[in-house]
Amino acid sequence: MEFKIKHTDKDSKARTGIVKTAHGDIQTPIFMPVGTAGSVKAVHQRELKDDIEAQIILGNTYHLYLRPGLDILQKAGGLHKFNGWDKPILTDSGGYQVYSLSGTRKIKEEGVTFKSHIDGSKHIFSPEGVMDIQRKIGADIMMAFDECTPYPCDYEYARKSMDMTHRWLDRCITRFDETEGHYGYEQTLFPIVQGSTYKDLRKQSAEVIASKGRDGNAIGGLSVGEPAEMMYEMTELVCDILPSDKPRYLMGVGTPANILECIALGVDMFDCVMPTRNARNGMLFTTEGIINIRNKKWEDDLSPIDPALGTYVDTFYSKAYLRHLITSKEILGAQIASIHNLTFYLWLVEQAREQIEQGTFYSWKEKMARKLMERL
Repeated sequence: MEFKIKHTDKDSKARTGIVKTAHGDIQTPIFMPVGTAGSVKAVHQRELKDDIEAQIILGNTYHLYLRPGLDILQKAGGLHKFNGWDKPILTDSGGYQVYSLSGTRKIKEEGVTFKSHIDGSKHIFSPEGVMDIQRKIGADIMMAFDECTPYPCDYEYARKSMDMTHRWLDRCITRFDETEGHYGYEQTLFPIVQGSTYKDLRKQSAEVIASKGRDGNAIGGLSVGEPAEMMYEMTELVCDILPSDKPRYLMGVGTPANILECIALGVDMFDCVMPTRNARNGMLFTTEGIINIRNKKWEDDLSPIDPALGTYVDTFYSKAYLRHLITSKEILGAQIASIHNLTFYLWLVEQAREQIEQGTFYSWKEKMARKLMERL
């Protein structure tokens, strides 16, 4: 993997760049749609590529490991062949799922023992095992195994968890470096900064991660309930330490405003389930603000969803029709809303790239961050 910075913003730490992978180039800043179980919910791969113009999607190590399972993925030739997506894929490590399964898992130095949410069967994730799993899935970008601490989090717990994440990272790197991919192309490994919301821990973790010299780095353990300003503070602190010549990935973030603010702090890559999850519940992010399509005010609004985006779903379907589908629980409603929200998120980062290149990003960001979060 290679990363090249193309432009930097004169009034902030924002930059544009290009990440080169075995399955194609990624223009940054970029938003990555989440495909938890090998698919982005309610969206065809054709729509992801041709309409939404996604450049990279995510897969979830925990879910793919449990179902369909590694044997089937290997038999197919990896996740790219299994799901028909020929562009880059990033897989998380399963660390966040470990965090969310707090009632059915045990964390030890060796790894994490957990029960499947599907059938209750018992499994263990170790740093070495997670590297092997992601090798078999075949992601272009693999994440190191970490523990995501909750918020709020006791300082001593956060410190011990961070130290263990660093020890796990060393084991991940050793396993990654002594193995090769299964499908004839290069994979790369991103370490993850942890440390909860404590400045000294975040600083220490960022320094450790930076010292490993990997091709890219991630910031984890944020967007788990802490105030937005605290998230920005931790992100800025970490971005100032992580090497500027490597892509920085802020995991699980976030709202349109979150993304714009963190681009300004030097983040290059984002992912979040919000655009698709909120779409299925009738919340639309638009170029003018946020729409709850379930509201009665849209019942007879026959105007296009968001003509400014210029996609077929935004110019062909009306707000009234989408409201009818969503309130009727028609599957097509979730599909239209998901395509719209993902298109909006990809439009947003594309606009950010253009503004950075034109030297107008900061003033544009200040205006858009407020506008896009207004309720219509």
